[in-house]
Amino acid sequence: MSLDEAPKTEFPIPAGVFAQTVTSVEHYTDRLFKFRITRPSTFRFRSGEFVMIGLPNAEKPVFRAYSVASPSWDEELEFYSIKVPDGPLTEHLQKIKVGDTVLMRKKPTGTLVNDALLPGKRLWMFSTGTGIAPFASLIRDPETYEKFDQVILTHTCREVGELEYGKQLVKALKEDPLVGEMAQNLRHYCTVTREDYPFQGRITDLMASGKVFEDLGVPQISPETDRGMICGSMEMLKDTKTALEGFGLEEGANNKPATFVVERAFVD
Repeated sequence: MSLDEAPKTEFPIPAGVFAQTVTSVEHYTDRLFKFRITRPSTFRFRSGEFVMIGLPNAEKPVFRAYSVASPSWDEELEFYSIKVPDGPLTEHLQKIKVGDTVLMRKKPTGTLVNDALLPGKRLWMFSTGTGIAPFASLIRDPETYEKFDQVILTHTCREVGELEYGKQLVKALKEDPLVGEMAQNLRHYCTVTREDYPFQGRITDLMASGKVFEDLGVPQISPETDRGMICGSMEMLKDTKTALEGFGLEEGANNKPATFVVERAFVD
């Protein structure tokens, strides 16, 4: 069967969607996992965008927004997901295995793209939990390093084990033949809120106290040099947006690039 040929499923594949095959699944904790699927030959997206994902397990499948965690040049598509016990989609999605079918709507979209930011010296990526997914795409894209001299990926989770996906990703990236040399300009700043860890606390508190800048040895955020991207929970989006505005940054969009952008697609 070719990669673009529709697999046989219990329910018919809806019109206007890709039906793709799961190629790998990795569980990190009892709450987090990643999976990879085949990429349709006609599918194009910009690193940082998201798509609507579903399963062929009903006449009218449930679709949810998922950032593509792989970069735009990858031959497969990677996704990073939370497990929700009674979630309409994740209850079933967390049980997928290699060879299973995943549905994907054909149109990618999103605000966390390089085009939505004005040129700058330093790019800050602020993430909590699975909000690291769009940045997993962007830090593997050469364009990100061509546009910014330094990239700082912050990732805040409740527990230390939830940092593992990002840690593995950055470690592999530094040794990657395509972007490894560029990625030497990437800093990965992890913090934890509910367990002991060398770096603790919410990123907004660490910005307010100045500790994050001290830890990284970089100046306080300034609209002249710094750009920001935010992806996480509703509370985190609101607080981080307020913090960046306090530093003088302005929110942008695809049609009006500015100094920071926010992804709101994943907030219930």
